[in-house]
Amino acid sequence: MNARPKKSFGQHFLHEKRYIERIVSAISPRPDDVVVEIGPGEGALTLPLLAAAGKLTAIELDTDLIPDLQARAASVGELSIIHSDVLKVDFTALAHRHGVERLRVAGNLPYYISSPILFHCVEHARAIQDMHFMLQKEVVDRMAAEPGSKVYGRLSVMLQLACRVEPLFVVPPGAFRPPPKVDSAVVRLVPLTPDQLPDADPERVHAIVKAAFAQRRKTLGNALKNLMDSSAIMSADVDPKARAETLSPHDYVRLARVPAG
Repeated sequence: MNARPKKSFGQHFLHEKRYIERIVSAISPRPDDVVVEIGPGEGALTLPLLAAAGKLTAIELDTDLIPDLQARAASVGELSIIHSDVLKVDFTALAHRHGVERLRVAGNLPYYISSPILFHCVEHARAIQDMHFMLQKEVVDRMAAEPGSKVYGRLSVMLQLACRVEPLFVVPPGAFRPPPKVDSAVVRLVPLTPDQLPDADPERVHAIVKAAFAQRRKTLGNALKNLMDSSAIMSADVDPKARAETLSPHDYVRLARVPAG
């Protein structure tokens, strides 16, 4: 099947075999894994993942793609399709339903909604073993960026406090139909273990990071004034005159540990 990609869903279907093989090899699914694919599209990744794992759950919003995908998968393995917006899928409940502690999640994520999907997955990180996503290369660069980088921001901090971020390889536009206007990249995210997670209120961390980067040209003293004053910032061993992009993820954790008030 060659479905017509829909702009409204941000669809770019992967078709080049060598990149499909590299992604499947990076995931390396085993028969006892519970693999969940976000946005299977025409099944370029679905069918080889299904062949390796024996069973797979796919989350697909486009109803037009589902019948053909089910038909092609019938002789390969046990495919379960959830017709839903991925942002409405409870991955924790899904893991429980499958009788496992953690899922393995993969997908070629639509560019226009990639950040919300990443944050949604992080909310369920305790129920996820690892994630392998193909995204716009610019987004992967932001995810893995270090302090001081021009692309270091809220996404970098929040993901690095929740996961180990490992860029794997670049995928050129010609590997897709239709070709996007930018390079893509594959990234592996491995959720941190409970003892590796920040010892701070996650909502407080997020509020501080969001405020700091909302006005990144301002000093922290100004950007965070509604959350904490300069003396509170200094008590975390952070300079109130510093700007958001100069702080490490764990600097934000120290700020979040300062009592609000």
